[in-house]
Amino acid sequence: MEARVKWYKNPEMLVALSALFIGLVTAVISIYSAYIDRAYAKASVWPRIEIYRSYGEQKFSYGVANKGTGPAIFHYAKVSYNDTVIKRWSERKEFRHIEQSHIGNITLPAGQSVLPVNYKGEHTSEILAADPYMYIELCYCSIYDDCWVVDRNNNPKSVEACSIDESQMFLQ
Repeated sequence: MEARVKWYKNPEMLVALSALFIGLVTAVISIYSAYIDRAYAKASVWPRIEIYRSYGEQKFSYGVANKGTGPAIFHYAKVSYNDTVIKRWSERKEFRHIEQSHIGNITLPAGQSVLPVNYKGEHTSEILAADPYMYIELCYCSIYDDCWVVDRNNNPKSVEACSIDESQMFLQ
């Protein structure tokens, strides 16, 4: 009578189990590699918005710069003075003589900046007196829909999406 070899001692079964193990390891490595590639792709187009002000003897401006590696897609701007939401710069008498650019829904390329508020003239002291009471908040996203909110402290906070009550949205 012929002795039966246990299934796990069969040479064909050992080859099959080895192939299965190698296939599983390869699948895990491929999934991890795809995860790393996606994270690298997101980081390579990561916007970083900074809000700044600039002033001199007869000039004043608020600027927004993209210091990141990818474009920033703005969804809204929120501006308030002393905790009161304002819709347009013209609501504040200090800002009646300014030149302005729209910032609420633009795309700002990496390394670029825009001056949403620019003033040259003799009323700079009025604007500087109002400046400490101004609150500016911008919400922007990357091309991968990762979103952040930033204010004048320039500490972006990650958010799920850019949403704001219409009554608080700055219109310019």
